[in-house]
Amino acid sequence: MSPNKCQRCFKKSNLLIMSWFNVQMICSVCRDKELKHPKIKDAKKKEMEHCKRGNYNFIGIGLPKDL
Repeated sequence: MSPNKCQRCFKKSNLLIMSWFNVQMICSVCRDKELKHPKIKDAKKKEMEHCKRGNYNFIGIGLPKDL
């Protein structure tokens, strides 16, 4: 995988951000879609719970099928 390609839509991007749902590095377009998803609050809550317990390698709650 090229370091400058989104791991979700595979388009080139100069900026990649870690997904809240899994460990994919995604572009800002995919990130915007992700932030509008109904399960984003659950994903963020679980991430925070794991971080508070010292698990900084949480792999996420899984990518919803409709993303």
